[in-house]
Amino acid sequence: MKKILLTGGNGFIGRNIKESYLAQKYTMVAPSRLELDCSDDESVSDYFRNNTFDVVIHSAVKPSHRNATDTDNIFLINSRMMFNLLKHQNSWGKLINMGSGAIYDMQNYVPKMQEAYFGTHIPKDEHGYNKYILGKLLSSLTNVYDFRIFGIFGKYEDYAIRFISNAICKSLFGLPITLRQNKKFDYLYINDLMPILEHFIDNNPIEKAFNITPDSSVELLKIAELVKTISKKDIEIKVAQDGFGLEYSGDNSLLRKEMPNLQFTAIENSVIELYDWYLANKNNFNKDLLITDK
Repeated sequence: MKKILLTGGNGFIGRNIKESYLAQKYTMVAPSRLELDCSDDESVSDYFRNNTFDVVIHSAVKPSHRNATDTDNIFLINSRMMFNLLKHQNSWGKLINMGSGAIYDMQNYVPKMQEAYFGTHIPKDEHGYNKYILGKLLSSLTNVYDFRIFGIFGKYEDYAIRFISNAICKSLFGLPITLRQNKKFDYLYINDLMPILEHFIDNNPIEKAFNITPDSSVELLKIAELVKTISKKDIEIKVAQDGFGLEYSGDNSLLRKEMPNLQFTAIENSVIELYDWYLANKNNFNKDLLITDK
């Protein structure tokens, strides 16, 4: 069994990876921050002094989203995490980085951006700029894969701000579903990430950067209407601003070429699955976090 180091195991993506079938197929190690602080040089050096891995899945990140409690030093901390891991390349075989479509610059998105669009614009926001700098670095390495993830959703995401979970939770508590503005998104169901990770763990693709997106984009308003239908409630849907915002979508031709038989869960089925999970765990969620949009 291959030995996998998973960073960020307590985050949204990492927690889902730990609970997936990958944890049975591979020997997966997901240290806590006390055991491995990727932003701390000594902590990383001490950890790799006694541990080696076939693959690192790097999902640890200091968040910069609108619900983050601390957004200071985003670039410094997230870049140090990567450089500290790269410093110990002799202790692992390959690294899979959980990157972002923000690498293409959020102010200049075009529909179905291809990987080659990278570098056309330099992101002005700190989060995107951090991804941009790391993308430039990773493109020169032979044993690192950069996953450019656009919208991704599933259990354990921040339901106070993440649209699909937010819409589901609002419907469960009888609150209106709210949108700032309708737009098209590429939404990857978290469960569909697992076979992609499995492929990259077991294979060595020639390309190093991949848009990790489904085949089709979906409108936020369509998702809101889907949630309303699933809930079987007369929930109001409020859209604050008319028109369409910039589409956030990526071309997945490279991924499709690498994995021609990859199957994506239909958005209707994935939202139903997620709705059922929230319904079963409704008592664990705080209605007060849904009343005011952030």
